[in-house]
Amino acid sequence: MTDTTDTGPVLAADGTPLKRSLARALRMQKMRALALIAPLLLFVLITFVVPIGQMLWRSVENDIVADTLPLTVVALASWDGNSGELPSEEVYDAFARDMIVAVNAKQHTRLGTRLNYEKTGISSLFRKSGRKIKKWDPVEDAPFKEKLIEVHDGWGDIETWRTIQAHSSRVTGGYFLNAIDMQKTPDGPAAQPEDKRILIKLFTRTLIMSMIITCSCIVLGYPVAWILANLPMRSANMLMILVLLPFWTSLLVRTSAWKVMLQQQGVINDVLVWLGLVSDSARLIMINNQFGTIVAMTHILLPFMILPMYSVMQTIPPTYLRAAKSLGATNWTAFWRVYFPQSVPGIGAGSILVFILSIGYYITPEIVGGTKGVFISNRIAYHISSSLNWGLAAALGTILLAVVLLLYWCYDRIVGIDNVKLG
Repeated sequence: MTDTTDTGPVLAADGTPLKRSLARALRMQKMRALALIAPLLLFVLITFVVPIGQMLWRSVENDIVADTLPLTVVALASWDGNSGELPSEEVYDAFARDMIVAVNAKQHTRLGTRLNYEKTGISSLFRKSGRKIKKWDPVEDAPFKEKLIEVHDGWGDIETWRTIQAHSSRVTGGYFLNAIDMQKTPDGPAAQPEDKRILIKLFTRTLIMSMIITCSCIVLGYPVAWILANLPMRSANMLMILVLLPFWTSLLVRTSAWKVMLQQQGVINDVLVWLGLVSDSARLIMINNQFGTIVAMTHILLPFMILPMYSVMQTIPPTYLRAAKSLGATNWTAFWRVYFPQSVPGIGAGSILVFILSIGYYITPEIVGGTKGVFISNRIAYHISSSLNWGLAAALGTILLAVVLLLYWCYDRIVGIDNVKLG
């Protein structure tokens, strides 16, 4: 007997193969989901990915020398800066032609500012020379070597030309060297002078103080989170308002309030003097130092520690503690062996959040930290807004980002990021 059963593909209602129909439906579903999240992806790309990419490029970008002095860069390529002799007339001629164009375009001052980061005094050299070079004619006033030296004796200093040559490439690692208290010189990397070595110290201070702030938030926040998690819901909600209350007040106002409270004539010192704990002539110095920064930032970041711990503690059944006690465990043993290990994911989530936020703060350290309690972020802000050394600021930011990613990786290897929970 012949089997006449149809062994062809299963068809959908419209006659197309069911497998193809399901694939098309799944593809349409993915496209709709992508369309829904497209605005968020675009927002993240514009506000997060692009700025980070620009920061990474700014930390190595060095186009200004090559763009402003194109002829000079080419002419200096064949000059041996270690010979002890000044560049040839060809280099001076190329430099004069470049400078005439740069002065008319008002680019010479920017170039001087850039090179002044590497050798003090070059900024004024370019600025003063530009006033006279502007009147020169590239043909009639040649040759230029003696004229440039007469304009300013800095053009007769071999170190000036070595600096221009050393920083003429379009991509440089000089900013990263500066960020670790070194400098790029014509002879290679070298240590900064002793009085300029501050950035490594600021990096170390930032990491140490951020860890102290994180630990203090854990110590202060854990009992609060435990109380909130074990109170009746009505009472817990009332206390939660007090935890969230600082979010309703400006960060600047809260930081300024701590400045008022911690100063030598402030509220805390007045209370200590009134209680007789300190004398009026020996008031405590709690502001413009590391202590003031730690206290103010602990207060500001404490809610970011409490909320993750509270959300995790809420999920721990109280029956576990009762079961441990029924088996003979003391209150402390039941807490340490049963309750605490289950709350560790909340501690991990809060610690990562507080630590990453603290190393990037600069308003609070700027107001209450003085010179001893500022972070590396304050130095980054200074180079962006005051010294306008954006390349160094970008290099510092890149190193800070790399440190955070490294610590995050270490945390993942030791604790496991999968164990971190926000609720």
